Amino acid sequence: MLGYMLTTLAHTNEVNWKLRSAGTHVIEGSAMSSRTRDALWSIDELGDHHYAGHRSHQLDEEDVEWASVILGAEADHVNFVRRHFAAHQNKAVGLHQFVRYAPLDIPFGEQLATVVAMEPDANFDVDDPAGGDDATYRACANELWELAQAFAAVVAD
Repeated sequence: MLGYMLTTLAHTNEVNWKLRSAGTHVIEGSAMSSRTRDALWSIDELGDHHYAGHRSHQLDEEDVEWASVILGAEADHVNFVRRHFAAHQNKAVGLHQFVRYAPLDIPFGEQLATVVAMEPDANFDVDDPAGGDDATYRACANELWELAQAFAAVVAD
């Protein structure tokens, strides 16, 4: 979900973010679930992405080498990256924790370093909606959308 949200914000705000979306525990090539798609459709600002074309992708070495930042929705995601890709652990942060603790009005690299120095905190997790009903998926999408917008504001030049 977050990849589509950040793509929308980059386009809307005319910033040149290059984005990839990958998961920490996925079945490679799986289609987006209908509940995820419907939750994204419920957010009018996201427009008309081609959600049917989405396929899941497991985070790999190429992704972490390419990335300047890796945003996780849960502390476990950040810990996974830091554990499995130790050479790139200075790129992995929790989205909510970043939004909450990144200092404003300093370069992005310094913001990232500030939050990377913190232990990932599960109190900032966005709950995984897997197994939940439609309302659970919509709640997750809405929380991610709010955090994505806050992220865009925090890192704005």
